[in-house]
Amino acid sequence: MRGYLDHLTVERGLSGNTLASYRRDLDRYLVTLAARGVTDLAATTAAEIAGHVAALRDGDADHPPLSAASAARATSAVRGLHRFAVREGLVADDASRDVKPPSLPRRLPKALEVDEVLRLLESVGGDGPLDLRDRALLEFLYGTGARISEAVGAAIDDLDLTGGSATLHGKGGRTRIVPVGGYARAALEAYLVRSRPGLVAGGRGSPAVFLNARGGPLSRQSAWAILRKAAGVAGLPVDGSRAVSPHTLRHSYATHLLDGGADVRVVQELLGHASVTTTQVYTLVTVERLREVYATAHPRAHS
Repeated sequence: MRGYLDHLTVERGLSGNTLASYRRDLDRYLVTLAARGVTDLAATTAAEIAGHVAALRDGDADHPPLSAASAARATSAVRGLHRFAVREGLVADDASRDVKPPSLPRRLPKALEVDEVLRLLESVGGDGPLDLRDRALLEFLYGTGARISEAVGAAIDDLDLTGGSATLHGKGGRTRIVPVGGYARAALEAYLVRSRPGLVAGGRGSPAVFLNARGGPLSRQSAWAILRKAAGVAGLPVDGSRAVSPHTLRHSYATHLLDGGADVRVVQELLGHASVTTTQVYTLVTVERLREVYATAHPRAHS
């Protein structure tokens, strides 16, 4: 297991959070095997692996039942461990090959209407240092489709505002260059010229684009709080299943691009998705949108 986690760290470049989740999943798997007297992966059977997955969904005295998504992640960790053992020559066969993860319900991404996005962005006013930062952050998230981790992880050297682009550092160590629109550029320039110098002077010279009030890099939690506050001012949901989150702006970015006629492959590149299959879920959103418009506008839509 340690060898597999080292492989994920060095060769796959997985994030610390993902690695921690995999470690917990695999620790629990090894406990399950030990309870059944199995101490060698070569002695593991598909039935034992499938039983472990079923137990994750059912829960036990020490663990609550896992959701389908969490159980699917845990299954992926277990299958990855077995594949790694085969590649390393530690076992001859992959006992997990035919064990399938739980099926996940297809959930369409939540996206804001364009006028809701405008309300959200315009809810951050004022010329104070933190006001300028907050507006620049929200404009950057919506203007580039960046993940929240990519936004708070961006450095000054990643910005090319003259050329209208930014370099984002995504999952698995992948980087991509994305365009930065005029509104986002203007907000960033106002922040960088009128706000950031004062913030950085109070810290230790952090290269991060977005800084907190003490001059250090803005955290993901603080960025989330900024968005939540802006959503409240704009009259958008801040609680429940429709609550506005940083990922909501990313979903909105993708949906609005596709609504405007962008090719799904282009949107895939802009979002930094490894597979176009991940991006294609957004095409379902636009189809649903077309159905709604048709149902309300066409005189023969209903019998």
